[in-house]
Amino acid sequence: MVPLIGEPLPIDLVNTRTSEGDLLDSPEALSAWLDSQADRLPPLARVELAPVLALREHISQALRAARVGLAPPPESLAALTSVHRAAPLYRELSWTGSAVSATPRRGATATEVLLAELAEATADLLTSPDITKVRNCDGPECLLLFLPAHPRRRWCSPKICGNRVRVARYYQRHKP
Repeated sequence: MVPLIGEPLPIDLVNTRTSEGDLLDSPEALSAWLDSQADRLPPLARVELAPVLALREHISQALRAARVGLAPPPESLAALTSVHRAAPLYRELSWTGSAVSATPRRGATATEVLLAELAEATADLLTSPDITKVRNCDGPECLLLFLPAHPRRRWCSPKICGNRVRVARYYQRHKP
């Protein structure tokens, strides 16, 4: 199964765990997911899988609680803060030939940079009023989350879960 992407980065990461299994079950799968997120993340090489999976669990727990107005587990907030602190953001100044540019950089390993970027995106989502809009897909047995752009959206993907529900309803109405 190909992961659904296009939701806020923390939701895309949490959605790599589906009812069909874990889509980040190998370093190669993590690399493929990182490639799918290339427009939102800095180029990263040699990212370790285990720390990403551990952070995914903390992000999942924090989102699960905060989206319904409950306090996220303190250990999840502490883990997010810790990984963010491990790779502080600085701006590298350079001359472009006509002006000074400031490029955001993180001085850390690729894994630490990824974890910090995920923690920052999670902090943005957790502190946004949109956190209470994050929903579970209404598809049977679907575990995926989404942030609806339209208040009537019910499925992570109308082409996948939405279609499954519509087909099931059709068969219920037209049973012999």
